[in-house]
Amino acid sequence: MKAPLVKSDIDIAQAATLQPIEQIADGLGLDTADWEPYGRYKGKISLDVFQKRQTRPDGKIILVTSINPTPAGEGKSTVTVGLGQAMNRIGKQAIVAVREPSLGPNMGKKGGAAGGGYAQVVPMEDINLHFTGDMHAITTAHNALAALIDNHIHQGNDLQIDPRRIIWKRVLDFNDRALRHIVVGLGGPAHGVPREDGFDITVASEIMAVLCLADGIDDLKKRLARMVIGYTFDKQPVTVRDLGVEGALTLLLKDAVRPNLVQTLENTPALVHGGPFANIAHGCNSLIATKMASKLADYVVTEAGFGADLGAEKFLHIKMRTANTAPSAVVIVATIRALKMNGGLPQNELAEENVAALRKGIANLNKHIETIQAFGLPLVVAINRFVHDSERELAFVEQWCESQGIPVSLTEVWEKGGRGGEDLAEKVVQLVEQSEGRFTPLYALNEPIREKITCIAQKVYGAKDVAFTAKAERQLTEFADAGWDNLPICMAKTQYSLSDDPKLLGRPEGFTITVRELRPSLGAGFIVALTGDVMTMPGLPKQPAALNMDVTDDGKAVGLF
Repeated sequence: MKAPLVKSDIDIAQAATLQPIEQIADGLGLDTADWEPYGRYKGKISLDVFQKRQTRPDGKIILVTSINPTPAGEGKSTVTVGLGQAMNRIGKQAIVAVREPSLGPNMGKKGGAAGGGYAQVVPMEDINLHFTGDMHAITTAHNALAALIDNHIHQGNDLQIDPRRIIWKRVLDFNDRALRHIVVGLGGPAHGVPREDGFDITVASEIMAVLCLADGIDDLKKRLARMVIGYTFDKQPVTVRDLGVEGALTLLLKDAVRPNLVQTLENTPALVHGGPFANIAHGCNSLIATKMASKLADYVVTEAGFGADLGAEKFLHIKMRTANTAPSAVVIVATIRALKMNGGLPQNELAEENVAALRKGIANLNKHIETIQAFGLPLVVAINRFVHDSERELAFVEQWCESQGIPVSLTEVWEKGGRGGEDLAEKVVQLVEQSEGRFTPLYALNEPIREKITCIAQKVYGAKDVAFTAKAERQLTEFADAGWDNLPICMAKTQYSLSDDPKLLGRPEGFTITVRELRPSLGAGFIVALTGDVMTMPGLPKQPAALNMDVTDDGKAVGLF
């Protein structure tokens, strides 16, 4: 198949005709007091809108998830944006709600999170760089807490914090492997108490997860106060409330907590807000933005990070439980290349037609379908078309879905924008209007931590068993004794496999998930279970995307994507 003649993502975005942000706000029925402009094409929405629209029925939430991806990504954000545009094209009032990109992946390898081709949120270069400063606010609040912890110890340590048991690292919104393990406080008594420390990437900060699960300023402050920063010499947890600094942290986040209003290439309204890692956190945009969108439109198209084994499971068990709501339908994005890779085809051969690998890899899609069905939710498979997909390969996946009684739609939003997603939009609306699905979580919150982890591993991943290291076993007892065992579980796992081994592709069977450590994220409201070798501070590749980036003399971004 000959590649379509299209420009790069940034060229498409810069050639687009954007509406002034006040027109987008007007189209949503927002008054001038309901939002604040951040330049010509960006704005922040006041949380007072919730009070004004409390009697308005909530819009239907459409969750977009995917199969296990290849390292290059499968265009889930592109399908999300394109579906939002398509919904409006078929006469439905829709709004897109997606995550904010992180600078680390942007300038590393993965790229941004603003969609692609003719299905993007814009202004693309702003969204992928500094945007409205939310990432910087989270970085500042996190590092302010780190500084306050070290200052408390330096000034006498009234709380008897054990410097060896501080779990609050520092953060940077960039991939920098050299900062994973550091020593602070060197230089003598005037410069603090020497101890080991390290950096995480900003999107792995618990403050990011807290901001994305809070429902307002007051809840934000309460969640910040609950965060555990370390332990005393007698191994008792120390929280932000013990330090008395939750007010200062909330002050630094008072603007970041408000959702950001932008638009797509086709002027569909979009809320771009928050962006926790799907590996280490719950991988969804902010709860505030999703709830706000449901008060502003009849349909909310949102996404969850990576595949259904990570993003969708956490979206449903953590975010939807917190919001006390549920999606009305789920879209599972599948690509021919990812299915072939899950069928054993090497990455350098994915552009070649190979129906045999596709036939083997379809088992991965089948597992994700079973997972969404286990939650009791209606679904449709969206085949996100890439330029090298052959007609035989596309026909195979469509016929397989039809043979399983699963709605399927060939989606071409990257090339055609909303027009390429109209069939998907029609099928989503049909699902919402005809489905009798009932959302049912896979585990109860009052189950022990071990049972909740085992439930996820077996029912979502397809594992045979779960093993806990000696450290994790000890923590199971400690967390139960501390009263932390009634929280949902946030699994930290590779996105490339259903297992905790990134090389075990397809639909593996008979494997064991190993939990090596548990971490309390009491502010976010979940327990993190770490598996495999999940990095909270990624590194840059040999040829980072930053090498292709520049700016012209007149300030125009070049080579962003």
